[in-house]
Amino acid sequence: MSSPVKLLSFSIAFVCVLLALNFGIRSSMGFFMGPLSSEFGYGREVFAFALALQNLWWGLSQPVAGAIADKYGTGRTVVVGALLYAAGLYVTATTDTITGLNLGAGLLMGMGISATGFGVVLPAMARMVSVEKRAFALGLGSAAGSAGQLLVVPVAQEFILSFGWANALLLLAGCSLMMALLAGTFRQSKNATLAVNKDSSEQTMLEALKEACGYWHYWLIVVGFFVCGFQLAFITVHMPAFLSDRGFAPEVAVFSLSLIGLCNIFGCLLSGSWSGKYSKKNLLTLIYALRATAIAAFMLFPMNETSVYLFSIVTGLLWLATVPPTSGLVAQLFGLPYMGLLYGIVFLSHQLGSFSGVWLGGYLYDVTGSYDVVWWSACIIALITAAIHVLIDERPVLRLRNQPSPA
Repeated sequence: MSSPVKLLSFSIAFVCVLLALNFGIRSSMGFFMGPLSSEFGYGREVFAFALALQNLWWGLSQPVAGAIADKYGTGRTVVVGALLYAAGLYVTATTDTITGLNLGAGLLMGMGISATGFGVVLPAMARMVSVEKRAFALGLGSAAGSAGQLLVVPVAQEFILSFGWANALLLLAGCSLMMALLAGTFRQSKNATLAVNKDSSEQTMLEALKEACGYWHYWLIVVGFFVCGFQLAFITVHMPAFLSDRGFAPEVAVFSLSLIGLCNIFGCLLSGSWSGKYSKKNLLTLIYALRATAIAAFMLFPMNETSVYLFSIVTGLLWLATVPPTSGLVAQLFGLPYMGLLYGIVFLSHQLGSFSGVWLGGYLYDVTGSYDVVWWSACIIALITAAIHVLIDERPVLRLRNQPSPA
């Protein structure tokens, strides 16, 4: 194996570790809802709103973080993001007010996640590899996030049991700083970004934004990704409480989310591989239709440990399987130069969905005493989204169709 190939392999590996930390830490936040709410006497809506605010602010920050990474390099963006991430965890651990909770778990963590997560890192991964390997690289990056959920969630739960919820958050804050150390991986990414921008027919960022906003197929992708965020965030945050209400032991919830993370590794790798071979819009149609079917079956059939684990397996295979074809569609339609910005806008829709799923989960539970309305809402909008993706034209925009090597 030549030195450049070895260097690229190490770089990809470090990026995967970074994404595992980003995704794993935030995926563990649902386990803090019970102990934190009990200590301060909050209803579930209070902490749910803070995490919903986190998802909302993450989404609002994502286009900005993506644009900054496109212009100034991914490494610098990741360093700032890691510091914000750690600060948010620290504030959450030490505050005793709802305002502090919204600031720490909401605003600071949201900005930190946006600058260290998929919206910034996946475009950099796409630039690291050849066009032929791009879909697989995007799948690998998505799978790394799943591995983080698989590995970090049980560790976070053990931290809570051994040291208490506040100290557990401080320990996770220390772990989040490791992402800043991994930011050196992207030193070459800035040069690649500048080179790609130079070869983009002199298109400016504003022109790229105008082109995308005037292309209605892009907005179908934006609308569709809302549903993905709604489902994932609701399950991540509320699944432990939902299973507890149904009489399951906490270990069942831990194993359920870990199982989702494990199966998601395989789902992302398969999705990334298939995205490079088959129609991305058709793959997304299938994923959303299967999600709707899985939720309906989960709610209709008798619920026991076996059904919970079966649902977790199916959900895991479909969990982040949407990311490689969705991000790949953005690159395929518009090219790589401003993928951070354009995918950031798509991801903003995802996070608006996340805000809705997390907050409505807590609000409707407090109002109705049940999560059933949210589960069935997630099922119905998944079917609508499957239909929406059938309408997408996945050919590159006219500007790129005559080029010999479309993105």
